[in-house]
Amino acid sequence: MPLAKMVTSVPVVVNADACIAHKGCTVCVDVCPLDVLAVDMAEGTAYMKYDECWYCLPCEADCPTNAITVNIPYLLR
Repeated sequence: MPLAKMVTSVPVVVNADACIAHKGCTVCVDVCPLDVLAVDMAEGTAYMKYDECWYCLPCEADCPTNAITVNIPYLLR
């Protein structure tokens, strides 16, 4: 699977200012059925480690600070 770190190349975008992963939150990582999200301990935020999103949205819906946005492609809406 391709690794993805750039915000523009992945459908799941994490707002680093709102993300509280540095406080121990791993909700988005826990609810992702594909295990494509991870926490970058150096930056203290979540990120999408693989670009294999199903656009199922539990990461966005369950985030306690609304730090996650899933950009669904126009043709899939």
